[in-house]
Amino acid sequence: MSNLPYIVGNWKMNGSRAMLAEARAIDRAAARFPKVQVALAPPATLIIAMREAVQEIGVGGQDCHIEASGAFTGDVSAVMLRDAGADFTIVGHSERRALHGESDALVRAKAEAAQAAGLSVILCVGETEAQRDSGKAEDVVAGQLDGSLPRGDEVAAGLAVAYEPVWAIGTGRVPSVKDVRAMHKAIRTQLITIYGEAGSEVRILYGGSVNAKNAAKLLAIDEVGGALVGGASLVAEGFTAIIGAAGQSEEA
Repeated sequence: MSNLPYIVGNWKMNGSRAMLAEARAIDRAAARFPKVQVALAPPATLIIAMREAVQEIGVGGQDCHIEASGAFTGDVSAVMLRDAGADFTIVGHSERRALHGESDALVRAKAEAAQAAGLSVILCVGETEAQRDSGKAEDVVAGQLDGSLPRGDEVAAGLAVAYEPVWAIGTGRVPSVKDVRAMHKAIRTQLITIYGEAGSEVRILYGGSVNAKNAAKLLAIDEVGGALVGGASLVAEGFTAIIGAAGQSEEA
């Protein structure tokens, strides 16, 4: 995978065709920062339209089913995402894990299905506030990685890991630079343990209340290879500032 900073916007369950204007503005902004890889994950209903509306940025899904097709009402397969024009998908987001009861084993199966369909994968991990307060944050994330990461030859090449402390998502709270650095270092160690030298090339993104004001500080931390951005990616102006921060960190 590219070693460029990777800035990904997760629109979650937000967005209408009218918001394609924001995607186009983000696309134009991304063209000014060729040393930053930019992508958006809109709702599945917008993937086709967004893929047609943009040129510079990646477009992906927010989740996928483990099967390519079948009697799974309401689900979307990785094959369908690919057919719609997606080039990646997010799997294992904490909202999926918590609200839909997704296990590490299921997340791994989704990641493997996505890669088999030709999609890159952003695999999310992160601890709750109680787990961090009890000193178990790194152990929890290590367990999620061990159970969720896809296995097989060359799978690391199509993979990014997003560390999103659950207690920081959408709350405005952000862990300290020391804590982010320690967790990203621990994730890197485990990636190398699982994948060997290929694990050193997997980008590790930070997610959790990333915005225009804190992006530069977060992106300057060792082993932070980009950001998975939620609410701040819905408006082009704020998301462009985050892209710009990544571009500045690349030049530094």
